[in-house]
Amino acid sequence: MRQVIRVVACVVISLLVAGGGPEARQKRGITESDLLKFVWVADPQISPDGKQVTFVRVVVNEKSDDYDTSIWVVPADGSAPPRSLTSGTRDSSPRWSSDGRKLAFVRSAGGPPQIFVLPFAGGEAAAVTDLPRGAGAPLWSPDGRRIAFASTTKPEDFEKKPGEAPKSDVRVISSTTYRSNGGGWNEQDRPAHVWVTDVGGTEIAKARQLTTGKFSEGGQAWSTDGSRIYVLSSRIDEPEFAQTKVELFAVPAGGGELAKGASINGAIGSVKPSPDGRTLAFVGVLNGTPQRSYDQPDLFVAPADGSAAPRNLTANYDFDINGGIGGDQSAPRGGRSAGPIWSADGKSVVVVSGERGAANLIRVDTTSGAVTPLTKGEQAVQSYSAAADGRTFAATVSTPVAVGDIFVVDAASPAAPRQVTRLNEGLFSTLDIPKPEEVWWTSFDGRKIQGWILHPPGFDRTKKYPFILQIHGGPHSAYGNTFTHEFDLMAARGYVVLYSNPRGSSNYGQEFGNIIQFRYPGDDYKDLMAGVDDVVKRGYLDTTKLGVTGGSGGGLLTNWTITQTTRFAAAVSQRDIADWYGFWFTADFSQFTASWFRKAPWEDPEDFAARSPITHVGKVKTPLMLILGDDDLRTPPADGGEMMFRALKYMKVPTVMVRFPGETHELSRAGKPRHRIERLQHIVGWFDKWLQGKGGLYESKD
Repeated sequence: MRQVIRVVACVVISLLVAGGGPEARQKRGITESDLLKFVWVADPQISPDGKQVTFVRVVVNEKSDDYDTSIWVVPADGSAPPRSLTSGTRDSSPRWSSDGRKLAFVRSAGGPPQIFVLPFAGGEAAAVTDLPRGAGAPLWSPDGRRIAFASTTKPEDFEKKPGEAPKSDVRVISSTTYRSNGGGWNEQDRPAHVWVTDVGGTEIAKARQLTTGKFSEGGQAWSTDGSRIYVLSSRIDEPEFAQTKVELFAVPAGGGELAKGASINGAIGSVKPSPDGRTLAFVGVLNGTPQRSYDQPDLFVAPADGSAAPRNLTANYDFDINGGIGGDQSAPRGGRSAGPIWSADGKSVVVVSGERGAANLIRVDTTSGAVTPLTKGEQAVQSYSAAADGRTFAATVSTPVAVGDIFVVDAASPAAPRQVTRLNEGLFSTLDIPKPEEVWWTSFDGRKIQGWILHPPGFDRTKKYPFILQIHGGPHSAYGNTFTHEFDLMAARGYVVLYSNPRGSSNYGQEFGNIIQFRYPGDDYKDLMAGVDDVVKRGYLDTTKLGVTGGSGGGLLTNWTITQTTRFAAAVSQRDIADWYGFWFTADFSQFTASWFRKAPWEDPEDFAARSPITHVGKVKTPLMLILGDDDLRTPPADGGEMMFRALKYMKVPTVMVRFPGETHELSRAGKPRHRIERLQHIVGWFDKWLQGKGGLYESKD
């Protein structure tokens, strides 16, 4: 009997070692419907004393098939779990007053969004604006008595009476960019202006409009002494015909003339005054001469009084200031960027930087421009804020195996950030999510390309697996160390997944990003194929079961790929471009400058045709699925998927077009939850059919 017990014990121990124990064996692969359980963190705001962190908590509301946003708070030392601060389902943009006693936020509840203020010590939130067209982007004055905000309200909006006849709904369009993806028709006669309202009375004070005119202003920032407000604006008629120009202006907080401040040959954003008020830090994007397709952002400083020209602190740091990593799991609502943050002594500035597949906080010396890392790791800092001391930071951090949580970073010991939320721990403790393998390969011209291989759970190198190549859009964006549900779902379904950053991607330097100008698509496709070859050499792929997919610019490259090679057995092209000629006329942004094309389509039709997948569609043999949003104005379906679909149907190449009503270019990132799930089901179903011979959604081969 003892011998039997000993044998059984050995078997149990062997099973535990091989399978990782009972807990590991209970874990499962992620599914598309797990999206309904995700909790997202957006816009973390640490209190001035560094003791509390408020944030926007975003969850799926299955009943309304939408997202609910509310304001929550958590102790910065992690001593207690997060708790709800607001009861609304459309609350966002929390902002602390300078004394930490009040919290301003934006609430949308059936009408125009308005700004509310909540006493942090207790009490009900009360509205402090009641503008007919709503208010947003609140920012406290240094003394905590006023809030600056943005609104498109016009004086005549206050004069409208109940029962008044509606205005004509006929649109008279004179602007070349008259629509925006996700925003619909632009209201040309409603520029956004900066307003100020007093806070502290028993009734809503009458807000004062500080800026006027035909140009919009935004990005407001109070001067340190509260005497004026800095704003950003592009004061150019028909800016579509010129390179980007956004300048800094200042307006007296009590009202008065707008005065021009700092200016560069390019665009200014995210302005922050130094603690002593003498210097401004901002993110600037310099235009190229001649014009470039990709302009890398830098960190600048400039005297607040305009006595000297702005100075580029990161001219020798060849990575992306304010850069980020693309995925499908940033908060679908409620997120706002942070920009520069000054140290208390004014000697350095902290800002996020995109560098080789990661986004981390860096510290930049304001005298020398020396850059030192503040946070490190294979991760993406998505948003952040700092306490009044300029040394305690709250940041939302995502990794390849975690959607994103809040970490508190002390500048004195940045290597040991403290995690203070674990909002997805219950779900993710049950999931088997593999960590990607970072790889580099040498492309056709010797250039090094970075990528990541995601293996299925339980991966066995002695077996043969189907494969999916993922191509990012942009084209000036980047994949990397952040959580992407789509990739993990494919791995869970048995696929080896490769995602990478071919030439043209951001976060690898100015030259790397711009090298594809006037050659897109082209050599970036060769980078991708070199990556596929690199994985094939590893010996665990079934080379008869290769798939390719991508969205936006990745959709264009997916279309391009299947016109250049027949090595892929299935493809899914999402929100794609097929015809550059038509796209030039119908996209929501103009291409009137020489950034992607040297001339207009009718002036150089050969170039547009040569780089359009539809020109080469006769070579396609690969079964193709098209994923399209009916309201996508960024890559209109008529110049993308609809063309590919009609051509392949004529050629009798297996194809299907999947249309999502009401969805924009943001379907995969912020579309209706059910549509996001169905999108994944269709994509994986198509690959399951053609790469694994499985049934499901596409069992029939007709």
